[in-house]
Amino acid sequence: MNQQPDREAVNAQKLRTGLSRMQHAFGYSLAGLRSGWGETAFRQEIIAAIVLVPAAFWLGQTWVETALLAGSVMLVLMVELLNTGIESAIDRIGPEWHDLSKRAKDMGSAAVLLSLLLCLGIWGAAIWSRWGGA
Repeated sequence: MNQQPDREAVNAQKLRTGLSRMQHAFGYSLAGLRSGWGETAFRQEIIAAIVLVPAAFWLGQTWVETALLAGSVMLVLMVELLNTGIESAIDRIGPEWHDLSKRAKDMGSAAVLLSLLLCLGIWGAAIWSRWGGA
């Protein structure tokens, strides 16, 4: 006897289609941003983004430069949210120390560091190109 699991009981979002699915997904995304606001690092990065994204339109000399400058800032925010998601999932499993939990959290943290270094490199190159180069 082959029974299908009750998909409604598992996740109602999977049964939605069209605009209803998009509306609910947008609501979940806003909830994720609100949840991210509870993280100090994310708040600090948002404050930096409030300054840097408009500055990207001033500093960028072409649309590509502007996109790289603003995009690198947005990438940091995205990676920070993913890192927080990883940490939350690990913490849900349990508070006890485990090597794999530490490894997952360390990798998430390393991803944030790499995104920050990329952002700094792009901004540094743009600033050097505008004012430091000959």
